[in-house]
Amino acid sequence: MSGQRTFRVVEVTESVAGAACGRLFAALGHDVLLCEPPTGNPLRAREFTFAALGAGKRSTVLRPEQLAAAETSPLAGADVLITDLTPAAAAAEGLDLDRLRQRFPRIVVVSLTAFGLTGEYAEMVGDSLLAESYGGLATMIGEPDRRPLSLGGEQTAHAAAFVGLYGAMLTLLDRDRTGHGDVVEVALSDVAASMDWKSDVLHDLGGGVPKRAGSSQGGWRVVRAKDGWVGVIFHAHQWPAVVELFGDPRLSEPGLDDPEQRARRSQEWWAVIAEAAAGRRAVELYTEAQRLGLPFGHSADADDLLTDEQLHARGFVLAPGTRRRDAPVVGLPWGTTGSIPPAPRLGEHGGGPAAWSRPTARSPRVGAAVRRKDAAPLRGLVVLDFGTITAGAATSRLLCDYGATVIKIESQGRPDPFRKWVMPGSADRVDGPVPPSPMFASNNAGKRGLCLDLKTEQGRATAHELIRRADVLIENFRVGVTARMGIDHATAHRLNPDLVYLSLSSQGVLGPEASYGSFGSTLDLLSGLAAVTGYPGGRPMWSGGDVNYPDQVVSFVGAALVADAVTSGRRGTHLDVSQRETVAWTLADQLGEYVWTGRMPAPDGNRRPGAAPHDTYPAAEPDSWLAIACTSAGHRNALAEVITALPGHEPEDWWLSHQDTVDTAIAAWTSRRPRDRAVAELRRVGVPAVPVNTAADRARDPRYRERRAALHVPEWLKGFPMILHGHTPPDPAPAPAHGENAGHLEDRAVDELLGGLHRAP
Repeated sequence: MSGQRTFRVVEVTESVAGAACGRLFAALGHDVLLCEPPTGNPLRAREFTFAALGAGKRSTVLRPEQLAAAETSPLAGADVLITDLTPAAAAAEGLDLDRLRQRFPRIVVVSLTAFGLTGEYAEMVGDSLLAESYGGLATMIGEPDRRPLSLGGEQTAHAAAFVGLYGAMLTLLDRDRTGHGDVVEVALSDVAASMDWKSDVLHDLGGGVPKRAGSSQGGWRVVRAKDGWVGVIFHAHQWPAVVELFGDPRLSEPGLDDPEQRARRSQEWWAVIAEAAAGRRAVELYTEAQRLGLPFGHSADADDLLTDEQLHARGFVLAPGTRRRDAPVVGLPWGTTGSIPPAPRLGEHGGGPAAWSRPTARSPRVGAAVRRKDAAPLRGLVVLDFGTITAGAATSRLLCDYGATVIKIESQGRPDPFRKWVMPGSADRVDGPVPPSPMFASNNAGKRGLCLDLKTEQGRATAHELIRRADVLIENFRVGVTARMGIDHATAHRLNPDLVYLSLSSQGVLGPEASYGSFGSTLDLLSGLAAVTGYPGGRPMWSGGDVNYPDQVVSFVGAALVADAVTSGRRGTHLDVSQRETVAWTLADQLGEYVWTGRMPAPDGNRRPGAAPHDTYPAAEPDSWLAIACTSAGHRNALAEVITALPGHEPEDWWLSHQDTVDTAIAAWTSRRPRDRAVAELRRVGVPAVPVNTAADRARDPRYRERRAALHVPEWLKGFPMILHGHTPPDPAPAPAHGENAGHLEDRAVDELLGGLHRAP
């Protein structure tokens, strides 16, 4: 498409988060130059991680002083710098942000660190375990009577990469107006806290301190099948379908059709389901459940994913004959196909200002409104939000936060289910009727509301008029629903060829399983994430209904892809995002390792390659924990100074081969000390350690309010996952009341709803 812009990106990173962010830019067609030291990027030591995250980039060897010098630096012609340096490390390399922005005033800097650029943890280097622990997400993962877990792989690092991409696109858009770059500050711990926002709602409503529920108990469970594991996921009204699926007469006993009796007798009927499932194949149960409308999932391992018919049909899994060891074995989760370029050899490309060969195109139209000096980046962008619950609704909330006009469109008779999500303690907090659920408010604050009956001619006519005048449409319906409603992509494109159309479906809009239903827990299983999350030798572990990680991460993906399409000039595109593939994409390195070595990824608690010790440990208080992540000899030697039961100056191989012994010694030491005291003692000597926080800790810690990761306006509300140094979004307006605009709208009413915005010719 003519007029598209290719941005020039310099990457100076060592972490998974930084590398993943650069990979996303490259995957979207931007020119990414990886600047490496003569010894190479540290991720090169992890062959398949580098292959997955280095694909499509160019490599040059540059010393820090060359990068910092205006006359030799590729930053002179760059649009974006991605860095994961802490403030002190950046200053030592001559790359501190103030000096960089003085030399290169148009540069957009994306900073991806574990804990942000300010505060007591700013100088600590950390990974997803430390970020998820400090951010509080780890408290929600695992069995309630066992240690907290980090999600398998590097989930928060990948989520932060999407947040970084989103922030960069917003700032590039703003640069078109101001002529100056800015800093996008992404703290992985803030991103982790943002994804655990439902725990904050529960805590704020007096529901106690939410904790992990596990996958072996509760209303939804993972049970063993004949050849694997299946997630039994259903709502109360779907009980007859569960009875039909398992076909055991004991499930039809008198009283079990009543939800209250069923809750009291759960041990009885769960034993029946476990017995029935054990005799059937996992995929067979999954397929039959979906036929009955039950959102079950089977726990897919690496082999299942790489041979999956749905993933092959969409081109997500590369055919065996097209794979190469130095490139990913899976594609992108937004419906693209074709070959994937390999990761670069060290220094195979030049550096300096001459590194850039492709010119950038002119700035595209942003939106209809005139951009004022103090305008938000997305001011003038009109978004039609047909999203529900989290995936679609949270995506449009992110766009709304940064200036887009978002119109939430619902049916009068079937509103967004989150409006009716009854929360513990909500009914006794007010006089009169129960207010809209705080779940709904957090995903829909700041939007305008409209109720339409799309089964009528008038309702469709209004929807079509809005489509003609909008810039973006977002939907996360089950495949086929939009066509019945008259708002499918083909119809929308005919009405408005420039519309960016974002579909956030379970498994994409095409393929044999495209029509299957899901919840976040379903996708935990189908994506392969549950198969690599959990305790060694244990059952697959999902993020659970209180987190629904796939829904949270896909909202970052959706916002980033929309912002890229708008900023890069890719109008008229259909972004077909598969939530299953989004999460599977984060495991690309493990899938590559399986293809080329045969090593099957499996749950290993909190242990990760190249790090030891790397786990959560009990403190003296009940159910209180801290996390430690040592990645160097210096870390381990410092740890041995504090915990004298550990040997000092042993090589890394010793620590990796004696992890059980090491973990036992650490747990014996930490369990005799209060959590915060143990963390302080470890950090004092340079050991990377953080508390495993809870929602209660977040509520007490002013950091989250100061960084606006959480808002109180006046009730608790989900905040912002990043900080733009040049723009502070205002507190959002209340979420729209249901039915505040209803029925057919005349042109004048449409104008009023759009706030006077008109699409440019």
